[in-house]
Amino acid sequence: MGDILLTTPLVRAIRTRHPDAWITYLTKTPFLGLLEHNPRINELIGYDPVKPLRPLAAHLAAERFTHRLDLHGSLRTRALRAMVPGPWHGYPKHRLSRSLLIYGKKNWYRDRRPVVERYFDAARGLDVTPDGQSLEFFLRRDALDRATRFLAERGLGRERALVAVCPGAQHATKRWPVRSWQHLVTLLTTRGHDVVVLGGPAEAALGEDVAAAGAEYAASAAGLAEFSVSAAFLKLARCAVSGDTGLLHLATAVGTPVVGLYGPTVEPFGFFPYRARATVLQRDLPCRPCSAMGGPTCPLGHHRCLTEIGPDAVFDAIRRLPR
Repeated sequence: MGDILLTTPLVRAIRTRHPDAWITYLTKTPFLGLLEHNPRINELIGYDPVKPLRPLAAHLAAERFTHRLDLHGSLRTRALRAMVPGPWHGYPKHRLSRSLLIYGKKNWYRDRRPVVERYFDAARGLDVTPDGQSLEFFLRRDALDRATRFLAERGLGRERALVAVCPGAQHATKRWPVRSWQHLVTLLTTRGHDVVVLGGPAEAALGEDVAAAGAEYAASAAGLAEFSVSAAFLKLARCAVSGDTGLLHLATAVGTPVVGLYGPTVEPFGFFPYRARATVLQRDLPCRPCSAMGGPTCPLGHHRCLTEIGPDAVFDAIRRLPR
């Protein structure tokens, strides 16, 4: 989710500079919902990663695009590039610098740009530059209505400020401890805030456990909402709290202030909140970073990078967020 949202400033820049261009966006089918209402894109193509690439490659080759941008740089996209003739352009992933930082704790990154701006290197020749604006996601009216109805049925967000909390993450080492989320929800709800818990189907049980700490002032929508409705909840919230996950970037894309909790990953990788009202909480530890995307367990067994971020510090960061 996050990787796709981080490409939206480039899509916006291309559309602004080339208003008559035909822009096709290719991504995995489950993520099409992030872009289906983006007016800057003419065509969306979804693909199933378990299916062969050749039919997809044949389709792309028949389109005869003048520019082909690879904003993923994976083995799959490299295979696709080999099967689709014509010039392709990618962006610097700085794999060597990333590995040196992870395994040698030596920061040799000379390119300090966030990944959003590194993507623009793939569009060299299109005369585009970052416009200084954040990510974007185009909300549907019906999604806002669904989120508003959910909150109204539970009496949330009417007289008390609404905070969205996003406790899940694909990788375990990116997850703040459940007890910390529960403590934060208790702090929020006993000090005048309402809480909605967000996440995907895999976080449904977690969402209920976290929301329970807020009694009648909290509810979980984890597992109940597709991207558009999750975005609507975030738009309606005073702020959001999230780990280094796609929901953090979705919050910034709809203009909601965020508190980001970063553990195994660090800013030089390029995935901090971009051009957003945001506060990042992190611990300066000699073992960070320990991986590029997180992992199943802390390599040293202590997970201090996140366990040492206390709920009181997060609550204080929420209070200090710019409105």
